[in-house]
Amino acid sequence: MTKSNPGNFFEDFTPGQQIAHATPRTLSEADAALNIAFTGARHALFSADSFAQDCGLSSAPIDPLLVFHTVFGKTVPDISLNAVANLGYAEGRFLAPVYAGDTLSAVSEVIGLKANSNGKTGVVTVRTTGFNQDDEPVLTYVRWVMVNKRDVATATTDSPPITPRNVVPANELMLPPGLDFTNYNWTLAGSPHAFQDYEVGEKIDHVDGMTVEEAEHQLATRLYQNTAKVHFDALAQKESRFGKRLIYGGVTISLARALSFNGLANAQLMLGINGGRHVNPLFAGDTLYAWSEVLAKEDLGEIGALRLRLVALKNQNPAAFPLKNEAGEYDPNVVLDFDYWAAIPKR
Repeated sequence: MTKSNPGNFFEDFTPGQQIAHATPRTLSEADAALNIAFTGARHALFSADSFAQDCGLSSAPIDPLLVFHTVFGKTVPDISLNAVANLGYAEGRFLAPVYAGDTLSAVSEVIGLKANSNGKTGVVTVRTTGFNQDDEPVLTYVRWVMVNKRDVATATTDSPPITPRNVVPANELMLPPGLDFTNYNWTLAGSPHAFQDYEVGEKIDHVDGMTVEEAEHQLATRLYQNTAKVHFDALAQKESRFGKRLIYGGVTISLARALSFNGLANAQLMLGINGGRHVNPLFAGDTLYAWSEVLAKEDLGEIGALRLRLVALKNQNPAAFPLKNEAGEYDPNVVLDFDYWAAIPKR
């Protein structure tokens, strides 16, 4: 009898199944520094304790995307070790700030199962919640992932997933306790543009590009303890559809978010993930670019919130703002379509 864990295949999941994931992870200042090294993240709130303290916080919080990737990584051995691809996200809410020294763990509930017509794979939908060391929820999100079947002959029964909401309502967005932009330093933040300066429908070319190296994405994914085979096992991936390893989609999100600093430097704090899709693969050697569209604005009192569509594309300048063609198909160079809320100071 083997003691190794082969991971769950599609037929191993059942509707309503609750999965407590292994290996809690204490995040440190070293994790935050490595995250900057791997992504180039530059938002000041997560880069300097002094800046965060001027904004009413005790110290620089952990970047919400690092929190997301860490919680996501906890779920991989149970949910997506045998995945073909992670397909999308929705209903992401950052419920409480995470600071260096906090420990994260995760629990998931299976909320939908659907076999694919090829008989070889199926789509598993889960709702995951991340907790800190005090069992306080810090993050919740829904994701759906295509998972291989162990045996194509095994019969399965579909359980239609609960349809996630397209948008997290603004009144459900949670600001960190104490956050106050009264003493906001626009110069140190890197941009003069406030909530009032952005218009719904505005598109922003983030200009800069970043070439993804093999070592960088491998190390970043290891930092998150994401063990999915599609990101690591080059020998196994020779037999896959693409013939090589895929870059973890979370790396793509963080790189695109880092690129968005140029044009959205003051959209400091990610508050919610409305939806996200990895529509084409990204590989080592590709150069990533990004553009954003302002989808909505919400007044949260002393602070504003922008609903932003972040589009990442590979090996193509974003100036034409490519997304979909007339048939509604994604441009082949678009790799990410990501919809999120961000807090931004008012002037």
